[in-house]
Amino acid sequence: MVFKRLLGSLGVGGPTVDTVLDPGPVRPGGPLSGQVHLRGGSADFEIEQITLELVARVEDERGDEEREGVVLFDRFTVGGGFRLAEGEHRSLPFTAHLPWETPITELYGQPLGIILGVRTGLEVAGAKDKGDLDQLTVAPLPAQEAVLEALGQLGFGFKSADLELGHVGGTGQRLPFYQEIELTPAPQYAHAINELEVTFLANPGAMDVVLEADKRGGLFSSGEDALTLFTIGHEGVEHRDWNTEVDAWIRQLVERRAAYGSHGSHDPYGAHGSYGHSYGHADHHDGHHGGHHDSGRRSGPSTAAIVGGVAAGVAVGVVGGMVAAEVVDEIGDAFEDEEDED
Repeated sequence: MVFKRLLGSLGVGGPTVDTVLDPGPVRPGGPLSGQVHLRGGSADFEIEQITLELVARVEDERGDEEREGVVLFDRFTVGGGFRLAEGEHRSLPFTAHLPWETPITELYGQPLGIILGVRTGLEVAGAKDKGDLDQLTVAPLPAQEAVLEALGQLGFGFKSADLELGHVGGTGQRLPFYQEIELTPAPQYAHAINELEVTFLANPGAMDVVLEADKRGGLFSSGEDALTLFTIGHEGVEHRDWNTEVDAWIRQLVERRAAYGSHGSHDPYGAHGSYGHSYGHADHHDGHHGGHHDSGRRSGPSTAAIVGGVAAGVAVGVVGGMVAAEVVDEIGDAFEDEEDED
């Protein structure tokens, strides 16, 4: 199984650890469960602490420089305080809850190119060694899936996805990075937008949807970024007309940006800085939205439009829905680079 690494020897004949996550994807804010399997070494050992660390491969843009590294974004203690006898086999079940802002790594079963992992740490008699590393697969929340589905139905297509170090200004973001899902424009907006970037910032009560439009430059104007924010609830997702609602968001983003641009005013929505987004104005749409239920929300052209680029292996290192081995190895290599720097 890819990602598996047994602990190196903690002294001669030290114990080993192997974490097995329960099958299937997890969701932001949802439970992560599995078992930590321990095998005793050639002597008795005091197991002081067993931890699980959530890690992500993240981009850091500073001016013209762009670097990639591994960021630890949550940590759980799942056991410890016991003696592991010589040759003993012991399994410890665990359940922990993911942060609500955990990035999504797949859509309709197709990888998006986001690399997340669960790293097991074992502390034995005061010495700590990093344990094995498991791939973490995260599916979207119903509200996230509904927004992406609607964008696909409207004609937007998947381009790429990444994690950016920094914060989205004006939000309650808690993690040190945010996810950007980049989409090619729908035909009806291609005259005004080069690219649409979508960022989800969920919390237990609601979710912010940040939309950023990379605007096309005209003969007498340079292209600029415009962005705005909408807040939606987790409840009643199936009862909202998402196509109409999301289309209204895009029209508002495009029309307001065009209106300000025509008056030669400074963009009030802000721009994309090296450490995330900042803007002075946000539009909040809260509460239940009336309208008919779109019975085709999980089917139709949107699925192909959004994930077609992923299935074709465009820009994210995947082939036929399988994560390429070199992409999987990247996060392990990043761990080694991180250790060398330390």
